[in-house]
Amino acid sequence: MDVPLLTATGLTKRYGAQTLFEHLSLTLHRGEMLALLGESGSGKSTLLNGLAALEPLDRGQVVLQGRDLLALDESGQARLRREQLGFVFQAFHVLPHLNVRDNVALPLLLQGKPDARRVTEMLEAVGLGAQARHLPRQLSGGQLQRVAIARALVHRPVLVLADEPTGNLDPAHADQVMRLLRQQLREQGAACLLVTHSAHAAELADRRLRLEDGRLVEA
Repeated sequence: MDVPLLTATGLTKRYGAQTLFEHLSLTLHRGEMLALLGESGSGKSTLLNGLAALEPLDRGQVVLQGRDLLALDESGQARLRREQLGFVFQAFHVLPHLNVRDNVALPLLLQGKPDARRVTEMLEAVGLGAQARHLPRQLSGGQLQRVAIARALVHRPVLVLADEPTGNLDPAHADQVMRLLRQQLREQGAACLLVTHSAHAAELADRRLRLEDGRLVEA
């Protein structure tokens, strides 16, 4: 039996009297990319952050590999994020004073597990071996997003959360980044929840859901 990597049930988020979403449920399996679509303000990023316990939810359960993330204390949640989650954001979030290699190495250093060979492996996988010593200001938008992907995957997370990872890229670079992300997920056996406005990016996912009027529906 194929047990889901992630099972989220009953997720509810309210802001005062306003209910952003209620009783949401979803599952993810290893190697799967799930695209989450919806209008701006529909709650997509809030849902993504809630799944990582970066933003509190009013109700719900998020079980990752048999562990209820939302039931852990703050230190337990932080440790699980460091060890098992990878993040790719639209704004890249690379550190401007660190070169490409050091930016990619950060997740391993935060775990106290430096691994120069693994960093080199990831830089080669995303086609940035020659730029390892470059600073972020020397890179294009597409290259910066590839840095973000390498950093998100370098510590072999089981789940990658990507929030509009192609939003700042032209169509050619966006396609390159999405195919690279998908390839790396498959090779590492990780799952990905992708928040996107891009129909093309969503087409590259295995499944598509739309967050609409506080409910998840097939897209």
